[in-house]
Amino acid sequence: MTITPEAPTLSIPVDVRFTPAGTPLAVRHDGQIWAVDPALDTAQWYTRDAWWETRRTVPVGIGNVVDIEHWQVQVSSSGSALRTFLLRREPTSTQWLLDAITDAS
Repeated sequence: MTITPEAPTLSIPVDVRFTPAGTPLAVRHDGQIWAVDPALDTAQWYTRDAWWETRRTVPVGIGNVVDIEHWQVQVSSSGSALRTFLLRREPTSTQWLLDAITDAS
């Protein structure tokens, strides 16, 4: 599953387990546990929500409602080939979304 112009993201809900330090440890996707390889670098970054386009409203004092959190991690499951997962969490959600799966290079 790779991002294409016709389908820019997958947006599949997944469960992500984190280490005490706050980095992804494992991802539950499609009935499998995908372990994050600790020997490989992970990448974290933030983008901004286009709130003026979504017209999302939230109560006053709710906190940060514009930063979208992203993680790129290398994962494997039960002897499968290494894959790259691109994860995303919207600013007002606790649910993680799987945006892309590619073969690790």
